[in-house]
Amino acid sequence: MKISVELTLTPIQDNYEPAIIHFIKKLRDSGLTVLENPLSTQVYGDYDTVMALLTSEIKEAFELIERGLLFMKIVKSDRHDYEPHF
Repeated sequence: MKISVELTLTPIQDNYEPAIIHFIKKLRDSGLTVLENPLSTQVYGDYDTVMALLTSEIKEAFELIERGLLFMKIVKSDRHDYEPHF
């Protein structure tokens, strides 16, 4: 089953950018389709593969920050090629 996941990592600390950059680079290195915009990062692929990656990378991201939030949305379909038609 294919999924699309939108992630927003928000470290609640000074000097927050290195943690976000590290998280995004680890997602990019996964070989999955990863798209970014100024507000979030999207990961697309097979459910088991994406969720295994997120389990390990979210844990590492949380270990590297003092406090933080991670917002996640999951859609059951691969939407990486979505284009609005309006």
